[in-house]
Amino acid sequence: MKKTLLAEFNACEGAEDEVAHLLREYARTVRKEVGNLSFEVYTRASSPRAYLIFETYQDEAAFQRHLTAQYADPFNTALAPLIEEAASRLTFLDPES
Repeated sequence: MKKTLLAEFNACEGAEDEVAHLLREYARTVRKEVGNLSFEVYTRASSPRAYLIFETYQDEAAFQRHLTAQYADPFNTALAPLIEEAASRLTFLDPES
């Protein structure tokens, strides 16, 4: 079964360009992962510092590989001081039948 989630966070004021750069690079890498079906980065039209990332993985195993990829921790460490929250808010989604 596919694993789909929405990750949300807000870039700190003044950190927008750095967050955008980090996310562009990270998205390119994640999209190459075996089992990644989608990694789409959006900003809220009414609040450009609000980021929403829609992610879909082939299954739970692919998602777990994503979480433990060698570049995940360095990305999260670089992102942490640039966002308002302590971590991204994750919402796991199920398809409507």
